[in-house]
Amino acid sequence: MTDAEMQIRAFAPADEVAVIALWDQVQLTRPWNDAHKDVMRKLQQMQHTHSSIFWVAEAGGEIVATVMAGYDGHRASVNYLAVHPDWQKRGVGKSLMQEVEKWCLSLGCPKINLMVRTDNQSVQQFYTQLDYRMDDVVVLSKRLIEDQ
Repeated sequence: MTDAEMQIRAFAPADEVAVIALWDQVQLTRPWNDAHKDVMRKLQQMQHTHSSIFWVAEAGGEIVATVMAGYDGHRASVNYLAVHPDWQKRGVGKSLMQEVEKWCLSLGCPKINLMVRTDNQSVQQFYTQLDYRMDDVVVLSKRLIEDQ
């Protein structure tokens, strides 16, 4: 399968099992976040706004990558960028991020924020190569709904 045979398309509900398996494989999931609920929440949110995307990259009928993004009128956020290990270092993640950036620019979005776990040095390097920089901020969070 060549990279040219890969296509980026909107997530479809039939993709859920393969998408979550990919997220598990690349260690994006965590016990305190129910990935099925995250998919459901994203799909519900997308019904109410046109400033949200959930894309997959597909090759040979298989899901090889995913990305979610949303724009709130101030900044965009990117989540669940995942690339199957067999497709990493082949430009798939870069292509997805370039498409996200184009989408953001089409909405007039001035900046993209994303979070990378502090121990994930390889992903931090990936984003640095795409000209993303660490901001001098602290991420705070508060769980409103327990998934487990």
